[in-house]
Amino acid sequence: MPKPNPVTTCLISFLFCMVTSAVSAQTITGYTWWKPADSSFPVIDGQAWPTEMQDTLQRLPPRAKGLVRKPVWDLSRQTAGLSIRFVSNAPEIIVRYKVTGAVALPHMPATGVSGVDLYGIDSDGTWHQAAGKYSFRDSVQYTFAQLKPNDTYHQLGREYRLYLPLYNGVRNLEIGVPAGSRFTVLPQRAEKPIVVYGTSIAQGACASRPGMAWPNILARKLDRTVINLGFSGNGRLENEVVNLVNEIDAKVFVLDCLPNLIETVVSRAELQKRIVESVRAIRARHPNTPILLTDHDGYTEGYLMPHRQPLFEQANQDLAEAYRQLTAENVPGLYRLTIADIGMDLDCMLDGTHPNDLGMMRYADAYEKKLREILQQPVGTIRTQIPTRQNREPGSYNWEERHNAMLTLNQTEPTRVVFIGNSITHNWGGKPLNNRIVGADSWQTYLEPLQVRNFGFGWDRIENVLWRVYHDELDGISPEQIVLNIGTNNLHLNTDDEIVQGLRFLVQAIRLRQPNARITLLGIYPRREQEGRVAGLNKGIQAMARSENVSYQDIGKRLLLKNGTLNEQLFSDGLHPNAAGYVLLGKELERVLRGR
Repeated sequence: MPKPNPVTTCLISFLFCMVTSAVSAQTITGYTWWKPADSSFPVIDGQAWPTEMQDTLQRLPPRAKGLVRKPVWDLSRQTAGLSIRFVSNAPEIIVRYKVTGAVALPHMPATGVSGVDLYGIDSDGTWHQAAGKYSFRDSVQYTFAQLKPNDTYHQLGREYRLYLPLYNGVRNLEIGVPAGSRFTVLPQRAEKPIVVYGTSIAQGACASRPGMAWPNILARKLDRTVINLGFSGNGRLENEVVNLVNEIDAKVFVLDCLPNLIETVVSRAELQKRIVESVRAIRARHPNTPILLTDHDGYTEGYLMPHRQPLFEQANQDLAEAYRQLTAENVPGLYRLTIADIGMDLDCMLDGTHPNDLGMMRYADAYEKKLREILQQPVGTIRTQIPTRQNREPGSYNWEERHNAMLTLNQTEPTRVVFIGNSITHNWGGKPLNNRIVGADSWQTYLEPLQVRNFGFGWDRIENVLWRVYHDELDGISPEQIVLNIGTNNLHLNTDDEIVQGLRFLVQAIRLRQPNARITLLGIYPRREQEGRVAGLNKGIQAMARSENVSYQDIGKRLLLKNGTLNEQLFSDGLHPNAAGYVLLGKELERVLRGR
């Protein structure tokens, strides 16, 4: 075999480098780049104190530097639990940034310490994870290529969530998409967050990647922001940190600090004192917000290395005693997640102390179960009983923006009647104002005098309304009546029984939140070529309504001819009423609401 010619070899190497550089340059010049400082509104989800943060990627506000111990401050500048939400239809997404510390740790890989994690949500609300090609050099770069940019509903892209590193600070972050692709960053979530004050386990040690830290898993399971104030080795229920936590308007406060307390607090009396005083401080400022106290999850080497066993057992006894004391003081809304609830075993730990990915999932499952009990947000076994967001019609309206508008209206304008539905309700009229309105005159004539609020969302199904109920749309208001008309968009996906049982589940969720409101369940309106099925299904809905002790009305019958088929003169497309159809429905609904 002849020896290679050195000149030829050098020439080939030179040409290869030139081509590589050209391709790289082409990739860079062919991309549009975004960085957090480009946004005029808060975009870092999982970050409290948004007005104080600007474009800073950290977890405590800048003024905390002079309030908390230096180790806590330094850890707060690591980005655990922070994420960026955006919508894009790009086939490829590049993320590049620099980290402020070591890329990896002896017990935790670079992908968890310093990496990012990209998840996408399809139009029906299901999460999917994208595996990126990554490079850890002077700058970290992740490339997510050959992405499926759109679903079948539209060509406007999908929502993504980019989780930031768990154990490193981040600077010079940029997200790039091919020029011409859509990229729209989304604002922070409007609903109240779950706030976790904890240790290294909450911060994310030792997840293999950011999306596998249990607070991030929990955020996906509940589809709610989780603010991660886990500080490795420094979750000690210190007054300075508790006071900062207390500034957040939370849905639930989670205190999960026992592993660090037994390492730093010698006195068991002092441990109990910190628990009691932390709860009292939070309860004084937040009289109704649930507080969840978490046991030490134990050590998995207890049999072969039993010397640490008494440490966590005593700590859990101390927490139990503090819990009993607070309960005896009639402190309301106090809960406990026990070591048995968490259920760790020998396969769940990396080093006997920190969870691996299996352990993180075990944690997330335990928290989800407990928090769903606390928040009264159960999940059923069929799709119509699983709360789910949707993004099926972004070209017509923005589903999340309309949800946020509902939350704002609830705070500013009282209402006597809430009318929950899909596009048929959405298109009718009333607030929040939109550009889809077809029946404005009939709404103004028949419903506006009764102070009816339009809670209709185009393309909604039963499970989407359940999501909205679970995400605060019925909070802060005291309507006299709630009218529910939903299910027609489930017809092509679900059996009649699944629709009826989903409606039963939804009615129960509504009643829990508005026990004093009169609930009226409307039969599904007729639609072209499905008149017979809808009529039979409505009989099942009526029987269910009777068993749940709610009112039932089938006002949609006015849209049929005498032979039971659709009166096409009252519809625009065989599903949505036109202005004349809305007049008939308006007269019928006014009669129902006035009790005639």
